[in-house]
Amino acid sequence: MHETKEKHDFEPKIVAFVCTWCTYAGADLAGTSRLQYPSNVRVLKFPCTGRIDPVFILRAFQRGADGVLVSGCHPGDCHYMAGNLHARRRFAAFRGLLDFVGVDLNRLQFSWVSAAEGGKWVEVVTELTERIRAMGPMEEFKTLETEECWSGALATPELQEAYNQI
Repeated sequence: MHETKEKHDFEPKIVAFVCTWCTYAGADLAGTSRLQYPSNVRVLKFPCTGRIDPVFILRAFQRGADGVLVSGCHPGDCHYMAGNLHARRRFAAFRGLLDFVGVDLNRLQFSWVSAAEGGKWVEVVTELTERIRAMGPMEEFKTLETEECWSGALATPELQEAYNQI
């Protein structure tokens, strides 16, 4: 099979915050299954989507991300019982703040991908990459001067490391 690669004028930078148990494993399944998808996504692994502070999303945009993906276990299947439900409620409220500071909400996607859904990971990443590519680079948020503060202390080395990697 001969595959032709399309050349694009703009290649978006996408940061994906994913849970270890489901989405990361699903992305790994896609890779080991040799499924093809855009390589525009930088994956940052967390124990659970419930551990992702919304300020991490702001920081990703501040540091040049054109799009952000947050993905974890399906509701009801969280390895930490209700972490993904907590994350869903937190991010529903957070969307208003993003809109307020000028982030186009189409640049942010939340999805649920299980460890057995390598194909769904490919669909989510491909669709998000194409949508962000069509929108073009995100210039607005990079010009905002924001003081870095968060809802709680980065009390664990794991969270501090994740924050620094964004």
